[in-house]
Amino acid sequence: MESSAELIKWVLENLNYWVVTIFMTIESSFIPFPSEVIVPPAAWKAMTDDSMNIFLVVIFATIGADLGALINYYLARWLGRPIVYKFANSRFGHMCLIDEAKVRHAEEYFRKHGAASTFFGRLIPAVRQLISIPAGLAGMKLGSFLLYTTLGAGIWNTILALLGYFIYRFTDIKTTNDVYILATEYSHEIGYIILAVAVFVVGFLIYKGIKQKK
Repeated sequence: MESSAELIKWVLENLNYWVVTIFMTIESSFIPFPSEVIVPPAAWKAMTDDSMNIFLVVIFATIGADLGALINYYLARWLGRPIVYKFANSRFGHMCLIDEAKVRHAEEYFRKHGAASTFFGRLIPAVRQLISIPAGLAGMKLGSFLLYTTLGAGIWNTILALLGYFIYRFTDIKTTNDVYILATEYSHEIGYIILAVAVFVVGFLIYKGIKQKK
């Protein structure tokens, strides 16, 4: 627990584009690391000095998310379901906050929503890091996987960056650690709101398309 706190402290004190990319790769893979530690503080820092740019923060964070998702995708595709579930039930899997129930939940979500789940799943805190595993197990086409993952991760990272911007704009917070604490409190709620809006928009477009065909 103490080493985790020290790592978070180091990240917050050494934010740059490399740190954003590397730790968003970790966050998007099977190793647990909160994206709230990375993007909102980096966006806040981009507003307070000239060493970073908020738009580049989103871009590099999304590149990192894609890399982490590809790790999960290819591991699942190469290793197969039995080994993935064996890992989920192992001590190391539990150390990574993964268990059979979570992987099974991600698989059920993927089966229910199909390829688009790699987009919507990126907006759901409980599914975001694991949705790439069932995509790999199902042998989803790489091009589609990357497209949906990039769109979903890009939206999520934009939300987190805007959170960092609004913290800079409307609060008196002076440190990246305080930004991280505040961002953690609100990011999940905002994510669910954005997901609801996205589902509504997609549902409306599908309804409109069906109506036009008729």
